Amino acid sequence: MISFTLPEKKQNLHSNYCQFLIASFTNFTQTYFADHTEKWSHDQLNRYLRNENIPSSELWKSVKPDIEFDEDGYIAFDDVVLSKKFSKQIEAVYHQWSGSDKKVIRGIGIVTCLYVNPKTGEYWVIDYRIFDKSHDGKTKIDHLLDMLHNAVLKKQLPFRTVLMDAWYVCMQVMKAIEKLSKVYYAPLKRNRLVNDTDGVEPHQHVEDLSWTQTEKQQGKRVHIKNFPKGHQVKLFRIVSENGRTEYIVTNDLSQSDATATKNECRVRWKIEQLHREIKQVTGIDKCQCRKLRAQRNHIACCFQVWVCLMRAARKASQTIYRLKDSLLDDYMRHQLSNPSIIFKTA
Repeated sequence: MISFTLPEKKQNLHSNYCQFLIASFTNFTQTYFADHTEKWSHDQLNRYLRNENIPSSELWKSVKPDIEFDEDGYIAFDDVVLSKKFSKQIEAVYHQWSGSDKKVIRGIGIVTCLYVNPKTGEYWVIDYRIFDKSHDGKTKIDHLLDMLHNAVLKKQLPFRTVLMDAWYVCMQVMKAIEKLSKVYYAPLKRNRLVNDTDGVEPHQHVEDLSWTQTEKQQGKRVHIKNFPKGHQVKLFRIVSENGRTEYIVTNDLSQSDATATKNECRVRWKIEQLHREIKQVTGIDKCQCRKLRAQRNHIACCFQVWVCLMRAARKASQTIYRLKDSLLDDYMRHQLSNPSIIFKTA
């Protein structure tokens, strides 16, 4: 449903474009859209994407009726980079780290906010921001803080815990969460300087700390360098089955179980799942428009399409991938029974 103000004709174009994003599999270009509809031309869609302004608040209006709220809910923050490796003229493209590529690439950065129900494990994307510091002057941390306060003050979401990536573990974010009386869990980079001796010894890298057997099981209190004097957090050393070591920090000083801490952090991977899904089923990273406004509107449509597909997938008790693939079932049956191209041997 379109709730922002648009003339009827543009509402129809918006709906048709979103329907196209649902139906298409590999080609999400304006030309491909125009080639498969008699109602709209390439120029009409191009003008719409370049001139309209679909606000990110439309995502919340779309997804709010679907959410199963819980007082012990989670909100998770992370960013995703839409690869534009071979695009030289697209606006808002910056060199930035891509977790999926494991290197710095050229792309459009999006900071996303996810709501997770702890009892059902279901998740919903509720907000996002596009990183474009040269135009709005905001860092990714600024965008996280905007969405955090938006979740509390405007959306009035019931939640207890904030989950985030190591990139966002800074005093500005952590103090903001503590001020809201919320709990956070986040990985701490190995080279962060901490002190576990109440200032007796100098700060040292997290990876150089010594751990007793009890501390491995129950965690230890530490002070992060440059944080206010006396400000302590709980640090856990988590070793996975493949031998990878991760350091988790939380302001829940009563937490004394490394396994419980690991389970809390595991919820954060829901947002990684969202990023994979929205790339693979909506074509969010396939738009070739050069203007930022067109990219923004395409991204807004893709988030709305994800909400629509996820709603249908849950109703059908299917994964979003299986639901998308099922769109080809009728085509395949038709081609096998009445093929357009007849196979013949020489």
